[in-house]
Amino acid sequence: MRLSAGDAEVTVLPDEGARLSSLRIKGTELLRPGEKYGSFVMVPWCGRTRHGEVRDGARTHQLPVDAGPHAMHGTVRRRRWHTAAADEHSASMVVDLSDPWPWPGRVTQTVRLAEDGGSLSLSLGVETAGDSFPAQAGWHPWFLRQPVPDGPEARIDFTPAWQEERGPDHIPTGKRIDPVPGPRDDCFGMPDGVDVTVEWPGLLRLRITSRAEWVVVYDEEEEAVCVEPQTGPPNGLNTHPRLVTPLEPLEVTTTWSWETLD
Repeated sequence: MRLSAGDAEVTVLPDEGARLSSLRIKGTELLRPGEKYGSFVMVPWCGRTRHGEVRDGARTHQLPVDAGPHAMHGTVRRRRWHTAAADEHSASMVVDLSDPWPWPGRVTQTVRLAEDGGSLSLSLGVETAGDSFPAQAGWHPWFLRQPVPDGPEARIDFTPAWQEERGPDHIPTGKRIDPVPGPRDDCFGMPDGVDVTVEWPGLLRLRITSRAEWVVVYDEEEEAVCVEPQTGPPNGLNTHPRLVTPLEPLEVTTTWSWETLD
């Protein structure tokens, strides 16, 4: 489905994980095309979960391993979602959590363009349909490094409070260090909320904000850069568990706002 407002257009694919396959501002595509790219939802965990193991008290649940020895990016990014509501500017979609995730639940994503076409908000809600369980939620957008041929390349600007030291298995060791220069495939702490700017000089400035306190930045590829707001670090189901309970769902929103610079 296509949402539009002002000079902005967003294409959402409910049948492909409720993924954003396109974000165009004044006709310029900002998201990397392709079925693995665009911007996809990470639920019920973000990034890598070590060896696919989730500890629940004395029990250990095994998740499918699909990233070397680890489980990657949750279970819903390739699922078919149901469209609950949609209009010209917004859409809400839902999908049930089921096997191989060991706890029943439901995920809702709402995508909403501002009426003036100057921003986009993405909201996720994770609810249990039974027992409480640990969960994470976030987004993995792939922004084109160079949206215009021979045009400017993306520059990422942010001021995190710390960087999670990355182990040889690409999972945080638990040690917090001062941020170091890229290239990056790293998780950062922003306790006052995520606030990251991606700028294509002379073309467009995109600001990504969220009340979430963690962000992964990935800029090791030539084609795209990723800025991923999320509710916990990689392997956080085990190291920073946030319980979804019958009385307290997990809710998170990110807002992308932009201004053209040409």
